[in-house]
Amino acid sequence: MRRTWHLLALVLAVTGGTVFGQALPNPYRWVDGWAQLPNGRPIGAVGKVTIDRDGRHVWAIIRCEPLADPARFGDECRDSKADTVYKFSPEGKVVASFGGGGMFIWPHGIAIDPDGNVWVTDAVAPDRIPRGEKRGHQVVKFSPDGKVLKTLGVPGMAGAGPDHFTSPSDIVFAPNGDFFVADGHNEDGNNRVVKFSKDGTFIKAWGRTGYAPGEFRTLHAIAMDARGRLFVADRANNRVQLFDQEGKFLTQWTQFGRPSGIFFDAKDQIYVADSESDNVQNPGWEMGIRIGDAASGWVHTFIQYPWGDPRVVAGTGAEFVAVDRDGNLYGGEPRPKKLQKYVRARP
Repeated sequence: MRRTWHLLALVLAVTGGTVFGQALPNPYRWVDGWAQLPNGRPIGAVGKVTIDRDGRHVWAIIRCEPLADPARFGDECRDSKADTVYKFSPEGKVVASFGGGGMFIWPHGIAIDPDGNVWVTDAVAPDRIPRGEKRGHQVVKFSPDGKVLKTLGVPGMAGAGPDHFTSPSDIVFAPNGDFFVADGHNEDGNNRVVKFSKDGTFIKAWGRTGYAPGEFRTLHAIAMDARGRLFVADRANNRVQLFDQEGKFLTQWTQFGRPSGIFFDAKDQIYVADSESDNVQNPGWEMGIRIGDAASGWVHTFIQYPWGDPRVVAGTGAEFVAVDRDGNLYGGEPRPKKLQKYVRARP
């Protein structure tokens, strides 16, 4: 019997949680209309979400106005002065916002450093930057009240050197303040991880475009577990790659589907958002949020997107996920234009 259950666990891991048509349990329900912008303003495309150091408030990237033209996905803030960084109370009310004035074209990643400062990446593709513009390809550090403290990268200029980025997608901090930038939102971009010291000094970079260990195609997110391991969402390769902080490849996990966002909670659980698995990009997998054990990688819970249709090119669910201290989940959904809250359903 023990061998049978071990085999079942293995199948669950490699199939994303579906065995003989039965999905893993989902103890969550979604809370509609949780996030509310001032004056009833509709929400634009939502990028990454993360949790404040207090464990309760939620930070989110919201890409300006909810433009109806699908061709504008990728530069929604190009012509807008609206704020792009929002802090929400546990009740879903905005308590702070900044990052407006046309500072970003396509804000994407957000992270809170050990001192409580807010860092944002602009992942706009090079061909989406209007001629002559000095925006994009940057990482910006804000104080908690929105004062610009530091910028990294050359605005509007793509590159792969120690002082350039090309569409940086995400950022994560080590406890000592060192930080790592996932540099390369596009399949043929830089596709590297860049390490900096706490003061923003370049330390090293690793990675290139490809399929082998340590190579990437679309670094969509980066996160760090309690052991200090780096987890990179190598989305177009349908895997999560694990590294130490010096760039040594440790292993790769494919049991979390086509990863777009990664988050760790205080209980050593890993949450991976998959918004793109379909019959074209990752056949046989379903879109949703997979939850597992960070030490072993076992997947034990799956929040399936009920509106996902694997017969079409996807991208309709949460690309990012975050978890507050009470265990509530928050999904950043760009195309549905929703900051979705999930709570545990009562038995």
